[in-house]
Amino acid sequence: MTNKILDRDETTGTLGSHPIGTGVGAAAGGLAGAAAAGAIVGTAVGPVGTVVGAVAGAVIGGLAGKGVAAAIDPVAEDAYWRDNYSSRPYATGGTYDDYGPAYRYGVDGYGQYQGRKFDEVESELSRDWERAKGSSNLTWDNAKHATRDSWQRVSDAVERAVPGDSDRDGK
Repeated sequence: MTNKILDRDETTGTLGSHPIGTGVGAAAGGLAGAAAAGAIVGTAVGPVGTVVGAVAGAVIGGLAGKGVAAAIDPVAEDAYWRDNYSSRPYATGGTYDDYGPAYRYGVDGYGQYQGRKFDEVESELSRDWERAKGSSNLTWDNAKHATRDSWQRVSDAVERAVPGDSDRDGK
């Protein structure tokens, strides 16, 4: 498992892949890179070239994902939400200690469920909230709004970093 703050593998202590970059890069850069590389190599070599191009595209996509991941800083996201959570319409009566885990859950969930919309994975997120919430007192019905908010903020940041509609949300 990768430590989200230090970006180190907790087992080996070595630097790991950014949780968002791994998924987003493979999805965003991998598809675009695979198509481009596959087309170039495939044209020259034939069907085998297309397979080689797809592999090359996935590697290129992973490297692009690290660039996208640099735009998603979990520490900066935490600071943003700490400063702004109280202005959100759903944040009534709770403290940042309650909402913080929900915001982190949205950031982490976006990377875990790469390329999928929040509504598509809400049932999985709901199922796992009890384990992820730590010391938060929020039920999923209250936490989901903060989780969705941070998910959307990350999605928008990725959208700005990757040309086109990378998250297929129509923006």
